[in-house]
Amino acid sequence: MATPTKKTKVIDKWKTKQWYNVLAPHLFDNKEIAEIVSSDEGNLKNRIVSISLAEVTGQPSQISIFTSLKFRIIEVKGKSAYTRMIGHEISPSYIRTLSRRNRSLITFVKDVKTKDDQTLRIKILAITGNAVSQNTKKSLHHAIDGEVKKMAEEFSLDQLMQEIVFGRFASRVFNRLKQITAMRRVETRKTELKEALA
Repeated sequence: MATPTKKTKVIDKWKTKQWYNVLAPHLFDNKEIAEIVSSDEGNLKNRIVSISLAEVTGQPSQISIFTSLKFRIIEVKGKSAYTRMIGHEISPSYIRTLSRRNRSLITFVKDVKTKDDQTLRIKILAITGNAVSQNTKKSLHHAIDGEVKKMAEEFSLDQLMQEIVFGRFASRVFNRLKQITAMRRVETRKTELKEALA
């Protein structure tokens, strides 16, 4: 006589999952930027969500479409996941369209301390109107360094990120550099927050 087999209950894992609304930080008015499904809210903390600037603002433009914002989930309450902004990047393909012959490119990378003691790595690309000498390049680099340091000391992290993603930071650097030579463009091509994760 065959021994009866014990039936095991099959759990549909999908039914144990729930949807969570991911919210941008207050500098973007806590706008909902994504929905994430998870069976455990604890798995959401520290997850990174990337979205274009155009999607966050609802105002598509050439630069906002090619600008990616990065948010890290820092807290979950109920069905809402709250984030902080940890950086941005302008698409390398877009950056390549800016370079032309007979112009000089100045690349700049610096870690700065914001007014609220956060460390942010800032990468800038400056493009001159015409090819310039090495001495002029050094002067431009020095001017960028001074302007970036000054702005970092002026603003908290959230304020500084707002200035950067909406182009006001690059405009201020541009206005300083054009006092040295004719400039074509300045872009803050990437930022990265230095984090200490729990």
